[in-house]
Amino acid sequence: GSHLTRSGGKSASPSVSLASGPHLLTARHSRVRHSPTEAKLWTVGTPQSTRRRAEQSSEMASLPICPSSPSSFLSWPHRPISLSFQPKNHSSSASPAAAHVSVQDSPPQDPAPPSDPGQNPKISSTAKFLWVNPNSPRAAELARARAGSGRRARLAAAAAALAACEPAEAPVAAALEAAFPEAPSEQDAAIVLNTAAGNPATAVLALRWFLENAEVRSKVILYNVVFKVLRNRRRWSETEALWDAMLRDGVQPDNTTFSTVISCARACGPPGKAVEWFEKMPESGCSPDMLTYSVVIDAYGRAGDAEMALRLYDRARSERCQLDPVICATVIKVHSTSGNFDGALNVFEEMKAVGVKPNLVVYNTVLDAMGRAMRPWVVKTIHREMVSQKVQPNRATYCCLLQAYTRARYGEDAMIVYRKMKDEVMDIDVVLYNMLLSMCADIGYVDEAEEIFRDMKSSMDTKCKPDSWTYSSMVTLYSCTGNVPGAEAILKEMAEAGFKPNIFILTSLTRCYGKAGCTDDVVRSFGMLKELKITPDDRFCGCLLTVAADTPVEELGKVVDCIDRSNAELGTVVKLLADRKASTESFKEAARGILSGARGVVKMPYCNCLMDLCINLGQMEKACALLDAALQLDIYSNVQTRTQTQWSLHLRGLSVGAALTTLHVWMNDLYTTLQSGEELPPLLGIHTGEGRNMYSDKGLASVFESHLKELDAPFHGAPDKAGWFLTTSVAAKHWLEAKKSSELVAV
Repeated sequence: GSHLTRSGGKSASPSVSLASGPHLLTARHSRVRHSPTEAKLWTVGTPQSTRRRAEQSSEMASLPICPSSPSSFLSWPHRPISLSFQPKNHSSSASPAAAHVSVQDSPPQDPAPPSDPGQNPKISSTAKFLWVNPNSPRAAELARARAGSGRRARLAAAAAALAACEPAEAPVAAALEAAFPEAPSEQDAAIVLNTAAGNPATAVLALRWFLENAEVRSKVILYNVVFKVLRNRRRWSETEALWDAMLRDGVQPDNTTFSTVISCARACGPPGKAVEWFEKMPESGCSPDMLTYSVVIDAYGRAGDAEMALRLYDRARSERCQLDPVICATVIKVHSTSGNFDGALNVFEEMKAVGVKPNLVVYNTVLDAMGRAMRPWVVKTIHREMVSQKVQPNRATYCCLLQAYTRARYGEDAMIVYRKMKDEVMDIDVVLYNMLLSMCADIGYVDEAEEIFRDMKSSMDTKCKPDSWTYSSMVTLYSCTGNVPGAEAILKEMAEAGFKPNIFILTSLTRCYGKAGCTDDVVRSFGMLKELKITPDDRFCGCLLTVAADTPVEELGKVVDCIDRSNAELGTVVKLLADRKASTESFKEAARGILSGARGVVKMPYCNCLMDLCINLGQMEKACALLDAALQLDIYSNVQTRTQTQWSLHLRGLSVGAALTTLHVWMNDLYTTLQSGEELPPLLGIHTGEGRNMYSDKGLASVFESHLKELDAPFHGAPDKAGWFLTTSVAAKHWLEAKKSSELVAV
C-alpha cells in the first residue's frame, strides 16, 4: 500500500489511500515531529501530563504506517523510545507551591541545548516561575488582590502616621505628604480620616489638608466623616466650630450631616440642642428621614419631654415615612421611660400590624419595658414569639429576662434563664448575680442561692466575685429561715474577704437571732452598730419591733432597751404599750406622733409590728386604738368594701396581729349594724390572700382558717376563690346574735 513521505522535517502533501482506521489515526499523530534533541529539551520544565501525552505521540509517530514497508520506517528521523521518557522530578524546583507567578512577563524560554546531545540540561533550582496568561480571569483576580493589599497597607500606614502626629498643622501636613506623594482619592481620604480617629483635633487638621490636596468630588462626605469622629469622641464645641467652617467653605449639609450633628447634640450637648438643629433642616433644604426622626425622638425622650417625642412620631407617620425597627424601638423606649407601658406595647403590636418585622433591638427594648412594668407573663409571651421568629437572643435579651423574672419573683423562670446563660458561657456580672440572690432570699430558694453563691466564688472573672450586697443577700436568706449557723458562717466569710457588715447585714442578722429566740445575740448584734459606728435607721428599728413581738415577756425588756437606744420616741411608744397601767389614750397619742413623722415605707411595718406586740401582750384595747389611728392617717386603705350584694374585709398585706385586730373591729361593726336594725347584704367575705405572709412563717389564710374554727364562725373557704372565706347574711346574723359583742373574738 501507499505510505507517507517526509522531506526536510516538514510533512509533504500526503497521498493517502483508504487505509484502515488505526493506520489513519497513526498518520494523524505523526504530523508534528521533533528532533531527538528538541524532544529532550521540550520535556524539561513541562508539566508531567503534557510530557506524557507528547511522549505517547512521539512513540506512535516512530511506528511505521505500513508494516510491510520497511523503507517507511527508515525514512523517518527518529530516536530510541527510551529517550522519550524522563524520570519524575522530585526536586524543589518542580514544586507548584514554590513557583513564581507572573501575569505580565512572558513565559520563560527553553534553555539552550547542551553541547553534548546525550547530556541532560541543568535547570537552576532558583528558577521557580509559573507563568499566568494575562488574558485569563485568574490573572485579573490576582492583579486586583495584589493592588488591594498594597492599597490597604498604604492607607493603614498613613492612618497610623496621622494618629501619631501632634495636633498641629505642620506635623499633620508632613505626615500626609509623606504618605501620599500623589494626590489621594476621595475614598482614600475618607478611610484615613475614619481610621485615624484617636485625636479629633488631628482629624480636623487632616480634613483641611485633604480638602486642599485630594481629588474630592463631594466635600460634604469628608465633613460627615469628621463629624462622626467628633460625635464618637463627645466633642460638641468642636462640632459647632466645624459646622461654621463647613458653611464658610460653601459646603451644603445633607441628611447625613444633620443626623450626625443631631445625634452628637443628643449625646453630649444640652437637651434642647438636638431639637434646635432639627429645626434647621428645612432652612438647608433637607427633609428629615426616619433615621433623623429616630434621633430627635430619642432626644426629646432623654430630655423628659415624652409628649413632644410622641408628637414627632405622629408627624413622621403623617408624612408617610416608612416605619422601621429603629424608630419603633426608640418610641417604645420613650414610652417605657415615661411609664406608659401600655403605649410601649401598642407600638410593638402596631409595627407588626403594618408589616415591620421586629429585630433583636426591638425585642430587647420591649422586653425591658415589660419587665419594668412588672408584667412577667407578657415577657414570657414576647420571648416565645422571638424564638418562634428565629431571632437569636443575645446577652442583653437574657439580662432583660432575668430582670423581669427576678423583680416579679418568678423563681423557676429566672433559674432557667440563669442556667441557659451558664450553658452558653455568657458574661454574668455581680449585678445580675445579686439580683438572683435577692430573689432567692425573698422566696426562700435556699438550694438555688447556694448554687449561685458557689458559682460566684468559683468564677475566675473578678467582675463576678461576691461583694457586700452578695453577702447581705445570703445573710437575709438564712435569716428568713432562722438558720443561725448559716448566717454566722457567711458573716465570718465576709470578714475574711475584707468586707465589713453594713446596716442591712446587721438588720438581717438581728432578725435571724430573733427568729431563733436568741435574745442575748440580738443585744450583741445591736452592740456591733456602735463598734462599727453605724447609726440605726428606720428599718433596723422596725426589725427590733418584729423581734420584740416574738420575744417572751420575761426577756422583752432587753429588746425594748435596744429600741429605746435606737429611737427614743419609738421606745416611749413601746413602753406605753407594754405597761398595762398606761392609759390607752396616752398610748394612742404617742403612736400617732411616731407614725405621722415616720417615712412612708415604714409606717405600715411599724403599725403591723406594734399590733402584733399588742396581741401577744393581750392588749386588745390598745390594738384597736392603734388601728383607729392608722385608719385616720390613711396607713391602711381599702380595708373594707361594701356593695349591695357583698361586704368584704381585705386583710392581705397585714400582719397576723393587725389582721386579727381588724377582724375584731369588723365583727363589732357588723353586730352594731344589726342592733341598729339595718340589714346585712346577702354575702359576707374575708380576703386574706393565698401567699406566704412576710410577718409569719405560715400564710395568713391558714392562720385565719384555724382561728375562725376556734370562734365557730360560719365563714368557710371558697372553693373557686383561693384566699377567700365567705358566708351568707343569714348564717352571720344567727352567729352574731348568739354571741355578745365582747365575746366575738377571743384572741
